[in-house]
Amino acid sequence: MKLLTNLTFWVLTAITAGILLGHFRPDIALLPVLDAPIKGRFMGQELSLGATLSEFLSGLFISTVKLFISPIIFLTITLGIVSMGDLKKVGKVGAKALLYFEVVTTVALLIGVLVANIIRPGDGVMTSAVAGGDISKYTKSAGAFSWWQFFLDNVTLQVLVLAILTGVVLSRYSGRDAIVAGMNRLSKYIFRALHMVMKLAPIGAFGGMAYTIGKYGLATLLPLGKLMLTVYTTMALFIFGVLWFILRTARVNLLDYLRYVRQELLIVLGTSSSEAALPSLMEKLERMGCAKSVVGLVVPAGYSFNLDGTTIYLSMATIFLAQVFGIELTLNQMVTIIGILMVTSKGAAGVTGSGFVVLASTLTAIQVIPVEGLALLLGVDRFMSEARSLTNFIGNGVATIWLANHERAFDRTQMHHAFSEVENLESTQANPVKNETP
Repeated sequence: MKLLTNLTFWVLTAITAGILLGHFRPDIALLPVLDAPIKGRFMGQELSLGATLSEFLSGLFISTVKLFISPIIFLTITLGIVSMGDLKKVGKVGAKALLYFEVVTTVALLIGVLVANIIRPGDGVMTSAVAGGDISKYTKSAGAFSWWQFFLDNVTLQVLVLAILTGVVLSRYSGRDAIVAGMNRLSKYIFRALHMVMKLAPIGAFGGMAYTIGKYGLATLLPLGKLMLTVYTTMALFIFGVLWFILRTARVNLLDYLRYVRQELLIVLGTSSSEAALPSLMEKLERMGCAKSVVGLVVPAGYSFNLDGTTIYLSMATIFLAQVFGIELTLNQMVTIIGILMVTSKGAAGVTGSGFVVLASTLTAIQVIPVEGLALLLGVDRFMSEARSLTNFIGNGVATIWLANHERAFDRTQMHHAFSEVENLESTQANPVKNETP
């Protein structure tokens, strides 16, 4: 059957199985396979294998995919700049991308603050009813946060800068043809290897979901259920409101695009990591008509500066904690929070502990909300990371499509062809007997 060879089917099945295992047999999901987690760096990427069975499986898949991120970004950007030829156009695309990121993430931030103040998810939450946790590692990191350290920790950004410099040098080098031909061949081999690794996505999704449910349990959601519901609803409104409108101006249907990247969305959902689908996203955006040069510049930069989901979460979490502790923020304090988050949220991708470090640094800076309140969010943060990762992932794809359209570097015929392939595949899977060749 066609269905049994479809990756989407297996990832969805794995997510379901992971939830069931984590809920009914957490002892198996959290079965120790190592004495301690294995952590290290290879090819610039931070790799991690958990000590428990489910975390080990998820970490193995994510860490393997991360090995492809740096070479794919480097090759895509370098080859894109060389093919573009005009270096002024490269700078123009980069500047437009950064302006787009700032505008859209600011809109996301304002939406998060507005919804949190309207729904007020923190009202009535009893701090004694919520299991706390150790936040010392996040507050220590927050005190040490700096933009230079952000650059040093963010390998994606380092590779982006190196690739741009290499592309500029190659574009001015007269004997570049042989080098470019070799890089093109290498790129094909890397993507071929990536396709083989992506077949392991169901294992990663299964492990990630089993670990989350097994360790934290569905019962931990109840005390902070209103916050979770508010965050998920707000991110859905942002995706089907703001991002839908942005794509509409580019004459692209959001639902068609989401259907096109559905496999990647399920991988992000299962692993809680948008990085797990970054290489595949870049390939699919090129296949649907976005110029290689635009994809190469926008997607890697977006993973550092266009964190729509993280921005929404940070703004809502800050207002939530103020409501929990009964702190009525003045207009000036609210404006201060927005201003600080506009800067600190850009560093969330390059810091260990991600949103928690940025949130801790924000609370420390405004000195109004107790930073100890972060302990209330530890138990449910993992459940909300799926929403953050999905929103970040979708937002970066939308940004690339919009900028490619704006730069007239988008092949609409190619897009229709890519979308029709997805529709034909779904039709074949829905009616396997009808579509069989006699």
